[in-house]
Amino acid sequence: MKNLVRFQLSAMMFLEFFIWGGWFVTLGTFLGNNLEATGTQTAMAFSTQSWGAIIAPFIIGLIADKFFNAERILGFLHLAGAVLLYMMYTSEDFGTFYPYILGYMIIYMPTLALVNSISFYQMNDPEKQFSGIRVFGTLGWIIAGLVISLVFAWDAPAARAEGMLRNTFLMVAIASAVLGLFSFTLPKTPPSSKGEKVTLSDILGLEALALLKGRNFLMFFISSVLICIPLAFYYQNANPFLSEVGMEDPTAMMTIGQISEVLFLLLLPFFFKKFGFKITLLAGMLAWAVRYLLFAYGDAGEMVYMLIIGIALHGICYDFFFVAGQIYTDSKAGPKIKSAAQGLITLATYGVGMLIGFWVAGQISDLYLNADGTHDWEQIWIVPAAFAFVVMILFAIFFKNEKLDKKVIEKI
Repeated sequence: MKNLVRFQLSAMMFLEFFIWGGWFVTLGTFLGNNLEATGTQTAMAFSTQSWGAIIAPFIIGLIADKFFNAERILGFLHLAGAVLLYMMYTSEDFGTFYPYILGYMIIYMPTLALVNSISFYQMNDPEKQFSGIRVFGTLGWIIAGLVISLVFAWDAPAARAEGMLRNTFLMVAIASAVLGLFSFTLPKTPPSSKGEKVTLSDILGLEALALLKGRNFLMFFISSVLICIPLAFYYQNANPFLSEVGMEDPTAMMTIGQISEVLFLLLLPFFFKKFGFKITLLAGMLAWAVRYLLFAYGDAGEMVYMLIIGIALHGICYDFFFVAGQIYTDSKAGPKIKSAAQGLITLATYGVGMLIGFWVAGQISDLYLNADGTHDWEQIWIVPAAFAFVVMILFAIFFKNEKLDKKVIEKI
């Protein structure tokens, strides 16, 4: 791969995730503090991610894979996204804000697949080259959080009271416009199935449904959907929680989770080889339960270390379940239905699973809302902790341990 192409792809990944991390992390805090949104309304806003994930395959399958170059569609979507982000910046109440965020997430979610497609098309050895490009996406997410907290201090108590978190949308609107224009300079990535008939079955990954006939894969599939319910609690409530209990620079502190994600990704092959797939997934599920117990009983004072450890567990929570699950799916599907299987898992988790999870998180947040506008966070975090623990027990009982092919592990 030429150095210029490597730079272009790295910059693309950086901006792609800088944009997402630059507003999504603080969304719950912004909605509660500035738009006076209820827990249910906040859940509606976060659920737009799931609706975007559900609709995204249709956009990619019917348009990107068949008619137009991926880099051109990426450019168009980010330019349109910049307009919607600016409209979110100008919104004064939840009623006007919601249509813009819904439209934006329907536009943004397909770009996650597009940046991968553009990257893979330029690589002659994706297994070795992709991680070096993708890490710039994680770096972009981290930098966005540091900018919000340490450069502009938009999430500081006084700044939140003045509505400064609104500026996150302006910041990422500019970044989206930059990426939109930059995308037209990216290497050409022609349609992957131009001239071929794309069916509904192809788009939804229905070919992979045959995998559900196997007891182990069915149990994994069900567990993947269920574990997305506690996952939604973190995305929706973590930043409002840390802000409300008084943690200093909460958005910057949450970047510890992304740093942890990179570190534990490096440890994943070791865990696979040493303990096997089942134990690795169980460790991921247990980490979710432990994380929420730390949140429930920690505070921003003497026990702030509990909150920091809870954030740092993100690497185990995400890598040891979701990344490990993608590897497991890849090994079970085989080359013929590999893409269909990954598409089915993504649709089930980020689509259906998290759609349910955001709704549940919103209901629980409203249930434990105090009269003074604060929340009973101990009770709120106990719910996903208990849920994750139950899912872990069911998985431990019904999933029979199996060894993955050494070649699969070596690809990590």
